Amino acid sequence: MISTCTERENGLSRVGVPQDILQSVLEALNQGRISQAVDLFDDDLTFNDHALGLDFADKGRLKEFFEKCREYFPDTAVEVNSIFECGDRVVAEWKLNATENVPFGPTQLRKPISVRGTSITQIQNGRVTRWSDYYDLIASRRFKVAAFFEEWVEL
Repeated sequence: MISTCTERENGLSRVGVPQDILQSVLEALNQGRISQAVDLFDDDLTFNDHALGLDFADKGRLKEFFEKCREYFPDTAVEVNSIFECGDRVVAEWKLNATENVPFGPTQLRKPISVRGTSITQIQNGRVTRWSDYYDLIASRRFKVAAFFEEWVEL
């Protein structure tokens, strides 16, 4: 079977297509609706954050991961720049913006974060079955998140 591939840049969403499911996950995460985002994943999932070296397949851990990311960077916003869809696969290029609070003597400095990345997903039966994120760990300054989940990383 030949898949029809489409590319869309900041266009209007179509209901029920894989790229809309990916965008729905990102929108829910942007708004802090973690449970809603996790509900869009299949029970049999694979999630990879290649920058942090995390690989897991449990919705409970996925939820904990998203919650910890939100805790450390509560103003995180991911803006999708372009989406490419081919069959049940969707690739999204995005830009993440956030702020990191950095101790500076008795005060806290708010340091802006801006990093570009890519998510590659597989959507089957309206649910995310595979999700892989690629971005620069140093630019994202997500070291605290990586350290929190250190025991999840198999050496």
